[in-house]
Amino acid sequence: MRWGSYFCAMKNSPIGVFDSGYGGLTVLKEIVKQLPEYDYLYLGDNARAPYGQRSFDTVYQYTLECVEWFFQQGCELVILACNTASAKALRNIQQKDLPKIDTHKRVLGVIRPSTEIIGNYSHTGAVGILGTAGTVLSNSYPIEMHQFFPDIAVFQQACPMWVPLIENGEFDSEGADYFVQKYLDELLGQSPKIDTILLACTHYPLLINKIKQYLPAGISLVSQGEIVAKSLAQYLDNHQDMSKRISQTGSLQFFTTDSATDFDNHASLFFGKEVKSAHIFL
Repeated sequence: MRWGSYFCAMKNSPIGVFDSGYGGLTVLKEIVKQLPEYDYLYLGDNARAPYGQRSFDTVYQYTLECVEWFFQQGCELVILACNTASAKALRNIQQKDLPKIDTHKRVLGVIRPSTEIIGNYSHTGAVGILGTAGTVLSNSYPIEMHQFFPDIAVFQQACPMWVPLIENGEFDSEGADYFVQKYLDELLGQSPKIDTILLACTHYPLLINKIKQYLPAGISLVSQGEIVAKSLAQYLDNHQDMSKRISQTGSLQFFTTDSATDFDNHASLFFGKEVKSAHIFL
């Protein structure tokens, strides 16, 4: 199926939700729960995942290609439900590409909604960030959080083994324990004051039970799905012009750049229910 052909005869304008693979489905799940009336189009770029170890230029190019695909399908609003893409590509797309493509379209990420409120969870003024190597390297979280909470100390820890464990179905196995404990120990070893930890990768909610096993009492663990969903609801309330341009029939469609069968077999773990996808070429 060639991209652009599937929706050519359709006059809908769904909200596009993008991730390099499956993780964005944890965000989409919460968005649909919060805003069930809208139409949604999900794309996982599984053929080129994971993005976490790739360069800034590569992530930007891949993300832009996927955003352009969403626009071809009639999307007016695209959510980058991927921390790495939000960290490495969002600003360039917003500042360089959207003015040339269409000034009425919008692309939003998951980092800003999270950094706007995560400081409110902390009583000690120390917040930990668990993310991919790409997200941590970008320093997006410390930079953004400083704007909203200049007195909060931010400590970051890359967890390069977590996404492979999750995508290979090992997130609840005994083999995952070593790497869960290892990265938590490395993060908490940076400061004894950390009392709040943000899961800054949309895959990580699947590890939440394991993480809690090794998390000391009194530390809050926060995932992004509900935060992003509430932020999107507020955005649409504040931008009625955009809200009115989005179709509202409650439809959900899923696409992947890799095997649809493989995507469907894994996606239900992230989305919480059965998913039926179609394959597209970029």
